[in-house]
Amino acid sequence: MTSSATHPNHDDSIQPINDIEASRLRADFPILERTINGSALIYLDSGATSQKPTCVYEAEQQYYETFNAAVHRGAHSLSVEATDIFEQARSTVARFIGAKDNELVWTSNATEALNLITYSFANASAGLGGEAARQFALGPGDEIVVTELEHHANLIPWQELAFRTGATLKYIPVDEHGVLRMELAGEIITERTRILAFTHVSNVLGTITEVPKLVALAATVGALTVLDGCQSVPHLPVDVKALGIDFMAFSGHKMLGPTGIGGLYGRAELLDAMPPFLTGGSMITSVTMEKAEYLPSPMRFEAGTQRIAQAHGLATAVGYLDEVGMNRIEAWEEHLGQRMISGLQSIDGVTLLGPGTGVTRIGTAPFAVQGVHPHDVGQFLDARGIAVRVGHHCAQPLHRALGVNSSTRASTYLYNTTSDIDALLNAVADVRGYFGVSS
Repeated sequence: MTSSATHPNHDDSIQPINDIEASRLRADFPILERTINGSALIYLDSGATSQKPTCVYEAEQQYYETFNAAVHRGAHSLSVEATDIFEQARSTVARFIGAKDNELVWTSNATEALNLITYSFANASAGLGGEAARQFALGPGDEIVVTELEHHANLIPWQELAFRTGATLKYIPVDEHGVLRMELAGEIITERTRILAFTHVSNVLGTITEVPKLVALAATVGALTVLDGCQSVPHLPVDVKALGIDFMAFSGHKMLGPTGIGGLYGRAELLDAMPPFLTGGSMITSVTMEKAEYLPSPMRFEAGTQRIAQAHGLATAVGYLDEVGMNRIEAWEEHLGQRMISGLQSIDGVTLLGPGTGVTRIGTAPFAVQGVHPHDVGQFLDARGIAVRVGHHCAQPLHRALGVNSSTRASTYLYNTTSDIDALLNAVADVRGYFGVSS
């Protein structure tokens, strides 16, 4: 593990998960009992989607078997019970990230959450939402700043918003190791900057962004901050109030929860002032044939039938994570990540992408094997039962900045063990020999 000097959340009193406990946790995930190509499954693709403990899909099944009804719409018992379950799930997940109940909007995923913000701001720029929404209106001369680390979901929506409004999109670059050029951030973020959108943890590199410094720079010019929390909320203790951000997007399926559910955190006063993104039933106070009035957040952004069973499943996943302890998960993954990084750096012909050991990161390691395409690396590892991610990981600009088109990425979670990492390293060491690539 890294020292406390490089790890702001390091606490010597925290007892991380160990191999014995990780092996016990694995028993809660039936899919991890599978064999793949004759070998026991070693799942190292949690950065793409996590596996689910039994309690999560049992919670969804229980909802459908016992409580299934439309929420917020009926006076009958099933509807009341379903509404209680739905809103209790909101409270549970909001508390997990340090938010108030009315500051958590359910979405299908983080991509939808980020698009919700950009489409709402586009609507405000078109004059919708009245006086309260004018603070979000953009036009020529205004600037939106992102970083070169971003997943496409936190880049393309801002590109589109800039196209629609005439605003200018700028970005903070990375160096050859994928580290943000923070010395340039103060020049790129100017008095014209209205929005600063950036990732908390790089989905490619696993490195942790200096959130306090970026939030402080945005505050000096009055810019709104939008955080991509997809890779941080599942792996680190996250408190949106302590971070001082205005918005944050995250996905349930990366944090042991179901697919089809994600969340948008936003400061209540901002969400209540934003014009809606989707319109229809359940998000209105009154409707005439000429106009409609909208409910406050979060319901003004939750038109139509909601993700009730998925919300219940996500709340169950959050309960599971809380029981294990996010600080302990963070410490264990950092240990696994450093083991991966050290091992990969010692293999001839393998290049670790991003910074090396001693840098704060989650348990994610991207690498390239000299002379072997990442897809071939992935298939070779799969033949040994090891599941990893290959490709550009929805981050083409970052890969270009690193001088590669694609990479192989291994990513851990609380159910991985050191033996998983050692199996990966042993397999990677055999890749070039298998493909007949000489040193």
